[in-house]
Amino acid sequence: MTGLFAAIQRSLAAKLILSVGLILLLTITTWSYFSIAYQKRSLEQQVVQHTDTLGDAIKLGAHYAMMLNAREDINQIITNMGRLPQIRNIRIYNKEGAIKFSNRSQEVEQVTNIMSEACHICHHSEPALVEVGLRERIRYFRDEDGQAVLGLISPIYNEPGCATGGCHFHPADKKVLGALDVVVSLAGTEDEIRFMEKGVLGLALAAFLVTSAMIFLFVLRFMNRPIRTLIAGTQAISRGDYGVRLTIDRTDEMGQLAAAMNFMCREIGEKQAELNRQRDEYLNLFNNVPCVITVQDRNFRLLQYNREFADLFDPRPGDFCYHAYKGRSEPCPHCPVEKTFADGKIHLSEERGIHKDGSPAYWMVKTTPIRNAAGEIVAAMEVNLDITHLKQLEFLLERSERKYHEIFNNIPNPLFVLDDETLEIRDGNEAVGRVYGFSREEILGRNFLELFPPEERPRIQERIRRSNVIHQMRHLRRDGSLFYVDMWISPAEYPGRRALLVTTSDITQRLETEQQLIQASKMATLGEMATGVAHELNQPLAVIKTASRFFIRKIRAGQEIAPEVLATMAEEIDSHVDRASRIINHLREFGRKSEQALQPVALNEVLRRTAEMFSQQFKSRGIEILWDLEEGLPAVLAETNRLEQVFINLLINARDAIEERVLAHPHSKGEKKIFVSSRRNAGKVLARVEDTGTGIPPAILARIFEPFFTTKKVGKGTGLGLSISYQIVRDFGGTIRAESSPGGGAVFVVELPVQEG
Repeated sequence: MTGLFAAIQRSLAAKLILSVGLILLLTITTWSYFSIAYQKRSLEQQVVQHTDTLGDAIKLGAHYAMMLNAREDINQIITNMGRLPQIRNIRIYNKEGAIKFSNRSQEVEQVTNIMSEACHICHHSEPALVEVGLRERIRYFRDEDGQAVLGLISPIYNEPGCATGGCHFHPADKKVLGALDVVVSLAGTEDEIRFMEKGVLGLALAAFLVTSAMIFLFVLRFMNRPIRTLIAGTQAISRGDYGVRLTIDRTDEMGQLAAAMNFMCREIGEKQAELNRQRDEYLNLFNNVPCVITVQDRNFRLLQYNREFADLFDPRPGDFCYHAYKGRSEPCPHCPVEKTFADGKIHLSEERGIHKDGSPAYWMVKTTPIRNAAGEIVAAMEVNLDITHLKQLEFLLERSERKYHEIFNNIPNPLFVLDDETLEIRDGNEAVGRVYGFSREEILGRNFLELFPPEERPRIQERIRRSNVIHQMRHLRRDGSLFYVDMWISPAEYPGRRALLVTTSDITQRLETEQQLIQASKMATLGEMATGVAHELNQPLAVIKTASRFFIRKIRAGQEIAPEVLATMAEEIDSHVDRASRIINHLREFGRKSEQALQPVALNEVLRRTAEMFSQQFKSRGIEILWDLEEGLPAVLAETNRLEQVFINLLINARDAIEERVLAHPHSKGEKKIFVSSRRNAGKVLARVEDTGTGIPPAILARIFEPFFTTKKVGKGTGLGLSISYQIVRDFGGTIRAESSPGGGAVFVVELPVQEG
């Protein structure tokens, strides 16, 4: 029985059949009950109506006989009526309860108790009722044989005919004269009722069985089988078989439910596939992320960790974080996981431990809380980024910085770190104080331009930013004294900002030595120029001598000198004196030491003045200078005396090369020419000196500017002229180069930058 109840509880169809059956049974039972009751009541009402009609008929017949005072007729009527099969008793009672007429003669004149069952209907109250309804006049009881009978008592009222009749007299105030009691048998009615009850019950049972069978078949066909199919499908889905498809080819709710479940199964399958993909992706990310990830509870027990952690520390199941990381037996002080559990916030720290191979390890640790649906912190995730190599680099960087500072401070030349925009001095080495006289505290924060003389600061700022090397600049020491430096400039990064590294070299002593060499070279050049200078001076002296003899001869002869002749001779003497004075002044200026101050210089003027010193000498030797100067050239920044020395050396070399070619080939008729030209070229000014001499062999072209290198015979040259010229041009920010002329001579090109502004 328990198994049956359990099966019913597990079966929706059984529950549905049972509930519908019970409802149907209750409905049919209720219908049967009310139908039987209705049929029974209808039959009873029919019996009552028939009995009442019979009573009325008896009363009508008796009424006529009574009016005729024919008592025998009344007895005959009652006797005849009593022979009917359903009639059991017909009695007429008088007011006192005596039976006056009956179908059973032995009952006549019997007096009954007025309160008996028949009379109780009217006499249950005092006074007795006169008007009684039909329902109150009916009584049911069983006779001596136990059969059901129906008694209907009808009052016999006093009528006017009865009260005035001649047969007997009834007072007019007497309302009821007696009662007619008709008792009929209900045996046939009860049989009919039983038959009707059996029919109704049979019909109800048949309807119940047929309806239940139809419901059972309907549920079995249209519910039980589809539900079993749906159950099988859901079980397959619960097992993870998302490819199952429910085949219920119907358009009703079951078919729609199957279609919905198929759609749901497909959607769940796609979502599950996506979840599986995301889970696999998460696991791959979790395990393959190049850092250590752990999940810990409040007791620092490892709940989960990735592959990186397992490879580095080889933890045991249920291990504690501090034991796996650092081999400790108790939690670490200032643990970020503990702080995260305490305040629910993210914490950062830097930790130190050991790898499983025993090597030291450093990590950057970040912890974050993991909360459940209620917002409670149930775990903490700890992400550790291995910064061991960064620490090692940090140690190396510290060592490198110490080494850099040692090198920076021990460089013998002053080294400045300047801000790229403002040229503010951000740092400097120890040589700065030794050379400039400033302490490190005094030099920091100063503008680098303050180390230049005030008149040079406006033009040097942009030059520092765009140049890599600046030669021969004047700087100021702390005491205000001037000295010369070469500067090397390179861009750099200094604590995240663009900076300039400026190295200076004190070249004052070198310049003094160079000046001595240059001065010696000048003296050698002046000595070499002595013949030419003497010839240059002889011409104005000869003119002056001739004029003076002319004057003396005229004076001794006592002759007058014509005014126009005197004026002409005086002008000639004056012009030649000026020429001799210019030559002497030029020689004096050339021979003195340079001041090293750069000034705007007209290049064409320097070329002309230099050639003027050799004009007579070149004429006497048959050497011609051909000019091709571009007029209107911009000035260059140089020093006139030193620039003249460069071109004097080039002209002397050109003269010697031409004479050397003539001596080497006395019978050849080559030209003795020197070509001097100037022109502008892309922000620079070029001077070109080309000769028709022997030229420069390619093998020695690269060594032509080396100190003490010369191709001249012993005693003919020092080897310093071109070397000094190279240094002078470089000091002016220019270049000088030597080339072989296509005609066989040599070409020297001097290129100088145009003065800014």
